[in-house]
Amino acid sequence: MKKAIITGATGAVGMALIQELIKQNIEILVLCREGSKRKQQIPKHPLVTIKYCALDQLEKVENDTNQSYDVFYHFAWSGTTGVDRDDMYMQNLNIKYALDAVKAAKKFGCQTFIGAGSQAEYGRVEGVLKPDTPTFPENGYGMAKLCAGQMTRELAYQLGIKHIWVRILSVYGPYDGAQSMVMSTIKKLKEGIVPEFTKGEQMWDYLFSEDAARAFYLLGDRGKDRKTYVLGSGTVRPLGEYIEEIQKAVGNNIEIKLGAIPYQPKQVMYLCADISELKKDVNFEILIDFNEGLSKILNIL
Repeated sequence: MKKAIITGATGAVGMALIQELIKQNIEILVLCREGSKRKQQIPKHPLVTIKYCALDQLEKVENDTNQSYDVFYHFAWSGTTGVDRDDMYMQNLNIKYALDAVKAAKKFGCQTFIGAGSQAEYGRVEGVLKPDTPTFPENGYGMAKLCAGQMTRELAYQLGIKHIWVRILSVYGPYDGAQSMVMSTIKKLKEGIVPEFTKGEQMWDYLFSEDAARAFYLLGDRGKDRKTYVLGSGTVRPLGEYIEEIQKAVGNNIEIKLGAIPYQPKQVMYLCADISELKKDVNFEILIDFNEGLSKILNIL
């Protein structure tokens, strides 16, 4: 891989992937919405070029770069949080945009399309999540991700493009959304606000964004065609332990209220990735533990 395209580049994984590709001396074309409030975060670097293209413009985007690219990473997605996850019309449009992204990949000469799936495709599962674990999504977001993965795989096959789908679990890191558990807890503790949580009994799998980005780079370089991979750390701990570690890392004595909030009706209580296929196919290994990841975030904030 010498040249790559990224949509949704301003999120935690996208930003980390840009840095990873720069480190690997790979040219990057970022397809970014012109009105994005976070576009200023994109590194100004000789290897990085920005082309303005919103999700609803992917269908008509043209390759005016006079270059051919190798890998197309599609992270962009509308309605990832809150009530928007069950906005069926919005989620249905995301499926179309994902298909448009495959066609855009073809226009730009890409040999590989890599799409970002989600653990939400599985629904609630008590065991370790594997590529072949049965999928029973319980919200529009998970349903749309599952459909997008299946439909883009077939369209890519029709267009002669290699297809890889990556079901991401819980990634944390710089540039993560302010509403995520890690970032919102850090913010509240820094501001002296008492954060409230459920009992924190959920067994959870957290992966730092730099590790996630390295996995995506390796998959772009030598991932297997038409395969689905599950991306996480492969280890679980109670959510309450993660929360306590955040408090220690921030370094104040503000009380943390575990059990102040009831569980949601469809609360996922166990989340763990089987990363054996990643290890086997691309030699992926976890390099950054939760505490080190927190330190990296706090050094930037």
